Amino acid sequence: MQAPAAAERNKGPILAVLREYAGPGAVRVLEVGAGAGLHAAHFARALPQTLWQPSDIDPQALRSIAAYAEAMRVPNMLPPILLDVSQGWETWGGTQPATLDLLVSINMMHIAELRCTEPYAVDGQISPQSNVDFDRSLRQRNPAWGLRDTALLQQLAEANGLHLERMVDMPANNKSLIFRKQ
Repeated sequence: MQAPAAAERNKGPILAVLREYAGPGAVRVLEVGAGAGLHAAHFARALPQTLWQPSDIDPQALRSIAAYAEAMRVPNMLPPILLDVSQGWETWGGTQPATLDLLVSINMMHIAELRCTEPYAVDGQISPQSNVDFDRSLRQRNPAWGLRDTALLQQLAEANGLHLERMVDMPANNKSLIFRKQ
C-alpha cells in the first residue's frame, strides 16, 4: 500500500467538497486515476451511500488500490479496474458514463496529455511561484504535461455537455473544479 503524503494531507479537504455532491441516496462514483488508493478507501468509508469504483492505468497503482481495499475492508469500494482515459469510454471496463453519478479525478490533469483531461492556471495566470516552478518542472519532464488553464478546461467541458458549476479553493494553492452535465 502506497501512502503519498499529499494524498494523506488532502483527503479531508477533498472529502468536504465531495460530501456536497454525494447526496443521501445511492451514488455511483468512478474515480479516474485513483493512484495509490488511499483516497478511494477513505472516501468510500466516509460516504457509505456511494458505490466507489477506483481505476488507474498503472499496474502498480492497481495493486496498491487492491491492497487498500483488502486492508480497510470497505464494502462499497469495488475492485480497481484498468482504465486508460485516452481511449473512448467503451473501453472503460464495462463502466457506462450514463450509469455514473460522479466522476472524480484527483491530481491527474497536470500529468496527463490534454486529450485525457490539480493546481490550475486561472485565466492564464499561474500563482504562487511554487506553482510556476511546478509547471516548469512538469513540462521539462514531458511537454504534454503542465498546469491546465481553467478557461480551457471550461471550454472543453462545454463542448462535451458539461458546465463549470464551481471552483473551490483548496489547501496548498490547489483547486477543485466541479463540472455538471448540462
